[in-house]
Amino acid sequence: MPILTEMNGMNGNKVLCRMLISDDKKHLSFQISNRDGSTVQRTFIDFERLYDNVKTILPQTLDKPPKKKLLLAEAKLAEKRKIWVENFSTYLIGRHADNYEVQSFFGPLISNGDEDGVNLGPSERKSMRPDDFDFVKTIGKGTFGRVFLVRHRATRQVYAMKVLGKEHIKMRNEVKHVMAERNVLKSNINHPFLVSLHYSFQTKDKLYFVLDFLNGGELFTHLQREKNFTEPRARFYAAEIASALGYLHQNNIIYRDLKPENLLLDRYGHVVLTDFGLCKEGIKLKDKTDTFCGTPEYLAPEVILKKPYDRTVDWWCLGSVLYEMLFGLPPFYSKNQNEMYERIVHQPLVISSMASAASRDILSQLLQKNSAERLGSRLDFEEIRDHAFFLSINWEKLLRREIKPQYVPKLKNDIDDTYISDEFKRQPINPGSLVPGPNNALNVDKDFVGFTFVQPSALEVK
Repeated sequence: MPILTEMNGMNGNKVLCRMLISDDKKHLSFQISNRDGSTVQRTFIDFERLYDNVKTILPQTLDKPPKKKLLLAEAKLAEKRKIWVENFSTYLIGRHADNYEVQSFFGPLISNGDEDGVNLGPSERKSMRPDDFDFVKTIGKGTFGRVFLVRHRATRQVYAMKVLGKEHIKMRNEVKHVMAERNVLKSNINHPFLVSLHYSFQTKDKLYFVLDFLNGGELFTHLQREKNFTEPRARFYAAEIASALGYLHQNNIIYRDLKPENLLLDRYGHVVLTDFGLCKEGIKLKDKTDTFCGTPEYLAPEVILKKPYDRTVDWWCLGSVLYEMLFGLPPFYSKNQNEMYERIVHQPLVISSMASAASRDILSQLLQKNSAERLGSRLDFEEIRDHAFFLSINWEKLLRREIKPQYVPKLKNDIDDTYISDEFKRQPINPGSLVPGPNNALNVDKDFVGFTFVQPSALEVK
């Protein structure tokens, strides 16, 4: 006979956990349902796999999945596993309902996005859709889709909309990265130097991210035009970048792909970090991960050597970008990628004697090949913030955007596209491929459960 227990779930709802034991009493499965009648059924092996996927976000007080022991009776083992499943599920549903792995596993029990949407009031739709926007022009292109300048039809607000093809994402096994990007973007609304997500939604074939439109150009483009920046200007950008990375680290996220192409200027000249597809969630101060990813010129030695690495890879990247801003090229640059990797791992850092003592010191500490001795390895952002190179930076004013940038892009208005490449702007827009017809309307895909999002401030717009 099935055993029925109750767990406190998200928002105080009761979640029912029914343990199903096979006739031979050797196989366990768990049927979990909520008060709305939504149900999922998973085996104990499924729960073990979920545990392995999310263990970096679990507290140390939560036990590991109970294993078979030689003298432990089957009934006793089943009872221990039932209790563990209850505790494990209760914690995840109550604390980490936004996590991609948790959403995928528990599905409709916790999804408050794509089917239920966000409550915009009794007479309003609960999420955005493509035909809420006018597509103005193409402004970028990536691996899985394109970026468009769009205008919200009701509010006339301008945004950048990234549109990704689901099939391409699935074929490349990038679902986890896309959902991680959505989760990171959702948390960015509290920081001035991280691009904000305003809406996300999906159709049968596509995913849509609606983001800040930043029209001051890529830092990469400005570096190409000017060759290098003055030290005060480079210091200002580096401070804003470090502040953004520190905020991500504070939220147990490592960025892993810092480079000038992922840094945009807004119309006032402040730098903003974008593109969170390679972020890794759930990484605390001393935690490590081992996925080989990033951009060759900015990879830390430990990544190239395929060793486990921690948050300090981001501080290596900051050092590489700061070096490039000051001297025009990344520190170990070579057109030959293998030679460049060899230099990053083995070649001593060379810094121009024309650079200030403070800049030479911070570069040598950020570009320390031994990650355990790298600046930021002990106290993370605090070490960067307190370095003499940033002595002239008032960090409180910086966060309030009260420090005036040395360079302000020359823009006529919010939609001026002067700094956007003509290569993108010349690409035609096919509205039929972006705005679905009635037979291809908003659609929930089990791989992208919980993707829909509306920024809380948007709820106030009438």
